[in-house]
Amino acid sequence: MPSWSKNIILAVLAFFVGANLFAQIPDGGHDKDNALNLSGGSIITAVPFLLISPDARGGSLGDGGVASSPDINSQHWNAAKYAFIDDYYGASLTYSPWLRVLVPDMNLLYLAGYYRLDDDWAFGGSMRYFSLGRVVFRNSADDQGITHHPNEYAFDLSLSRKLSDHFSLALTGRYIRSDLTSGYTDPLSTQKASAANAGAVDISMFYTREITTPNTDGSSVALGLSISNVGTRISYSSSMAKDFLPANLRLGAAYTVQLDRYNEITGMLDFNKLLVPTGPIWNTPRDSIIAGIDDDVTVMQGIFQSFYDAPGGFREELQEINISAGVEYVYNKVLAVRGGYFYENKHKGGRQYFTLGAGLKLNVLEIDFSYLLPRGNNPANATNPLKNTLRFTLKFNFAEYMRNRQNP
Repeated sequence: MPSWSKNIILAVLAFFVGANLFAQIPDGGHDKDNALNLSGGSIITAVPFLLISPDARGGSLGDGGVASSPDINSQHWNAAKYAFIDDYYGASLTYSPWLRVLVPDMNLLYLAGYYRLDDDWAFGGSMRYFSLGRVVFRNSADDQGITHHPNEYAFDLSLSRKLSDHFSLALTGRYIRSDLTSGYTDPLSTQKASAANAGAVDISMFYTREITTPNTDGSSVALGLSISNVGTRISYSSSMAKDFLPANLRLGAAYTVQLDRYNEITGMLDFNKLLVPTGPIWNTPRDSIIAGIDDDVTVMQGIFQSFYDAPGGFREELQEINISAGVEYVYNKVLAVRGGYFYENKHKGGRQYFTLGAGLKLNVLEIDFSYLLPRGNNPANATNPLKNTLRFTLKFNFAEYMRNRQNP
């Protein structure tokens, strides 16, 4: 495959999460003292589509939800929440036109569902499919090219267990396949491109407790923690170096106030950090490291190293933490209005945007949508490829359907 074609694919991958992956990466010619004052730049991983908020509710809460109330799409945020979900089974489908300000035919599909075995155990599962749309591979400017439709997808299954009246734990297994070239290989190249495959696991925890105050009844507090996408490194060719999966740590809290029997409001806050090594700053030529630590390490070493390897020291480690904040108002468990904000440091991609959304429950069917608004006072966000991103989710509560049939 021609090198420029690979660069185009990498550029598309960079836009998946809206991050400016090639900005803020310092020149390796600086001396050590100056280099320590610079950021190591955005962290690059393979298959970043795994980090995309797949459902409209989470997308409208600033791309957060590790401690939000359990729902059908808890599989992505925190599968341990399934152990506390009210009904015994349900499914949802989400569709999102992706990067529609850049390309017309890229989209994300997400299917999720769960089944509770009893009061303590629950199964969950999901499938996400990411289509890159129509891509033409050419060997030269005069070449008519070959049209392909690259895609990526992931399947996962989870098992959650309620360990007490307030705490649950879950384990998730995931299979990932990324086919960016559709088997196309440059006939003049010795490198044979192929689809990449990987496996990963998630570990998640959820704590919730009701709180009674003199002015409120039925309020609650929740804490959530999820470590996701810990798995094998991935490569598209046997001759290419293997890249890290986007292993990720998400920690958050939510507080729900029951205003009266009809009205409740929830505030939530998530902190998110990639458990992937930060690339060091190399000298020129690339023969020694000026600042940081070599990132060619094993997966487990990379996870621990990700907390202390930033070239800029502790200050840069703090810059690698993304923040999601959201507020959700629910009326009579039928109508929901949501808003949120997502913050990423300017040296680590600079995504900063507001999110809006709403949800409506119609008996066995629930409809959610979300909308993304980049911050207008930042020129980098004004051209954010995620601008005006929409997500639409349909949730099917089969347990409600069965109750209606039994009690017409």
